[in-house]
Amino acid sequence: MSILDFDIRMECYAGYCGEQEPRRVWLGERSIVVAEVLDRWLSPEHRYFKVLCDATGTYILRHDTHVDHWELTLFESRPN
Repeated sequence: MSILDFDIRMECYAGYCGEQEPRRVWLGERSIVVAEVLDRWLSPEHRYFKVLCDATGTYILRHDTHVDHWELTLFESRPN
């Protein structure tokens, strides 16, 4: 089973402006802590976050704000 076959769930933090940013990602039953938000950008329909997650690697997550749906669009593992 590939990483993209899992259901994606998010735990987010809403700062003082109410802007959500990911803090934890669930891939199926696996919980992955977001260590750092490296970058973020907006499109008319989506918000994107490039995040560094604990020991696993770098992810790009896409949030569809209209339907509140998250997707994993890129995963890059950390070198050993």
